[in-house]
Amino acid sequence: MSSSSDALETLNTLVSSTLTFTTQLEAVIADIASKNRPDNDAQKQNGDGDGAPTTTATDSSSSALEPLSLAHDSATLIKAHATKISLFIINNPFTPTAIVKVIRELVAGPLPGLASAVQLCTAERYTQTIQRDLAWRIGRILREFKELLTRIPTDGKILSDERKNASVGAAAGKGSLATTGVLWAACDDLVAFCNRGFAGNLVQKVEQFRDTLKDVMEELKEWGEETADDDADEDDDDDGSDDDEVNQVAGSMASTHILSSHDQDQAMVDEFMNSEQFIPRDDPDRIRPRLESCLKRLRLVTLFYQATIKRRLKPLPRLPSSHDSTVPSRLDEIMSLLGNIPERFGNLALAFYELEPTEIDRLMDQCFFDVFAGSELLVKPWSGDKDEFTDWALKFQVEIKKG
Repeated sequence: MSSSSDALETLNTLVSSTLTFTTQLEAVIADIASKNRPDNDAQKQNGDGDGAPTTTATDSSSSALEPLSLAHDSATLIKAHATKISLFIINNPFTPTAIVKVIRELVAGPLPGLASAVQLCTAERYTQTIQRDLAWRIGRILREFKELLTRIPTDGKILSDERKNASVGAAAGKGSLATTGVLWAACDDLVAFCNRGFAGNLVQKVEQFRDTLKDVMEELKEWGEETADDDADEDDDDDGSDDDEVNQVAGSMASTHILSSHDQDQAMVDEFMNSEQFIPRDDPDRIRPRLESCLKRLRLVTLFYQATIKRRLKPLPRLPSSHDSTVPSRLDEIMSLLGNIPERFGNLALAFYELEPTEIDRLMDQCFFDVFAGSELLVKPWSGDKDEFTDWALKFQVEIKKG
């Protein structure tokens, strides 16, 4: 009986210290990713617990490691160990010693391995873009792992069905099975990120930017096919009385209370889209010529993103070859520009919807200036002065400048 009590006490103490250690790792990772201080300063922070490993990225044994490989292996181990913990806390007999063994294995390797992966993935070699994306995914794993630790019972008894099976969003918090599932998903996401590799993750991000631009283009095209007079004719054909309109609004308000938050957001978007102004037939502010010019050049921008993926990102080496390479800093500047452009075009679309010619002109200048700047950064290949894409990019710049 005393031995059983001692084992439970050891488990509870270890869970508490591991929660503290994991929180410390989260802070180190967040600090590195936010660039509040140089990477080598972050190496000074280590765990305080017994047997807490050192997460120094400059050790000779660590310097040869590739960060995405290290993160991949660590995430795979964490998922496997989390599965063991999840089974131990719901099946009889409850065995504190078995759980202690698993947690100690995690603290000895996979957990600090995640922090080391972020430290090894320096912005100078792998880009700040990749470092921050890696850090975000690792931070998510650590948060979800802490959630699983808090599900470990402290009374020496396996979890009740309620504490085991509660779904995500339950009032008392999700159960251990749902918690384990969320942790699995976080680990799988990191493994997929690592499998895509350095260039693959940059390609995926730019593909997402391109798809957003295509969505904006399609929405603007559909909006431009409507006219204010067409919309007015539809209103004139409506024989409904004012009372009908009041009842309709009242019904909408009442139904809002039973919608989920996602449905409410969608309803707000639909309401905004339905309340849009359209281009008048006489078009006194010449909105339509502006729209046609914008759509023509926006299509070229989507082609530019596609060409960038094929000619500049896919040919990237698996990782930059040296610490003094200028490729990572150049890539960060490019990714920042390519990421901001879709948002700018979204703002431009709103200016069109609101029929504001002055704002349309200002935002169009801003959008296409950024596009031009992005193409300028990509004119030259990663090595050498010119290639096939160089000629294409120069022709693209000429077309983008056209009003």
